[in-house]
Amino acid sequence: MTVKAIDLFAGAGGFTLSAVDAAVEVIAAVEFDQSAANTYRKNFIEGMGREIELRAGPKDGDINLIDPLEFREYLGLKRGELDIILGGPPCQGFSTHRLKDAGVNDPRNALLFKYFEFVHEFEPKVFLVENVTGLLWKRHEKYLNKFIELAQKNNYTIKFCNVINAVNYGVPQNRKRVFIFGVHNNLNDTAIAFPPEATHFSSSSNKLPFWIPASSVFEEIPIEIKKRFVEEYFITKNGISEQEAYNILNALPIGEPVSEKEIYMRPTQKLAERFMDTPLNGSRVDAGEKHRLQCHSNGYEGHKDVYGRIIIHRPSNTITTGCNNPSKGRFVHPWKNHGITLRHAARLQSFPDWFEFTGSSTHQAKQIGNAVPPLLGKILLESMCEFLKEK
Repeated sequence: MTVKAIDLFAGAGGFTLSAVDAAVEVIAAVEFDQSAANTYRKNFIEGMGREIELRAGPKDGDINLIDPLEFREYLGLKRGELDIILGGPPCQGFSTHRLKDAGVNDPRNALLFKYFEFVHEFEPKVFLVENVTGLLWKRHEKYLNKFIELAQKNNYTIKFCNVINAVNYGVPQNRKRVFIFGVHNNLNDTAIAFPPEATHFSSSSNKLPFWIPASSVFEEIPIEIKKRFVEEYFITKNGISEQEAYNILNALPIGEPVSEKEIYMRPTQKLAERFMDTPLNGSRVDAGEKHRLQCHSNGYEGHKDVYGRIIIHRPSNTITTGCNNPSKGRFVHPWKNHGITLRHAARLQSFPDWFEFTGSSTHQAKQIGNAVPPLLGKILLESMCEFLKEK
């Protein structure tokens, strides 16, 4: 049995790569952003030779202009024949970074309902939505409640609507996102388990294997830098013995060096000096007063992670669309005095190195930050496929 899916709001193709790795055949995708669609086409259609009907760009990929009935008939599908609809509708309106009631009436929120128009028309056996955790906030409950109501009226049971952290599934990143998993009532089974059991665990849980640290995407730590980690961070700040500190560092998984052609934001001299003054594993509040941001001085706390270094021995912070800009988060290289490269960010999202992003550095960062981590998606889809094949 070949499980078939369509990918709405496909972006660069995180969900589609998940599907490919889970032996799911993606037959169609829709993506409004032209740069993301170019990346999608380059990797899946041109690179892998996949026969995917891609509706792309502002003209053909605007989901508001696509008639679900026309799309279904174009694909030669009857209602109920499709197995899975995937999608991560744009989430800016639901972002947790928005203050007070900002985003409540953002027109992009309605794209969640546009997604369901395709569910209604195709009547897939299951569907899976990914979005930011802000979707669960009370200020947005009318959108979520209406979505669940639509599902129920169209003979779907919501089997899961909650947060999943990618770090629990082998992704070297703390990334919490909401997933909504719906099953058509013709297939509904109270015994279905979703999401699947976690595969990785916090070191405090005494379960193996442990979460994957950020070190796994960076080259081996130079000896002199390792010595600094031991002396400046583990011993001085954490009271850990020298031997124990070296044991921690020597046990860390490492990645291949990135190409010298890889893109990262070139810092100004002043910014480079600030990075030099930011200790290993440190954030901007650890920089000396001379290089502390003026708006963050005089006791103002602000966002501590901006201009912070990636913590080498733990999973990284969430990779966002600003991952190429150290002013947007903890995106400074663990020991070099510049931001992480786009390839480092892609690795932290679990994209393989052969996957090529296109467009400007800003466009690429947006594609990487918006994507569903392929490793997480693969595990979720394999669980869904197991259920579908049993049925």
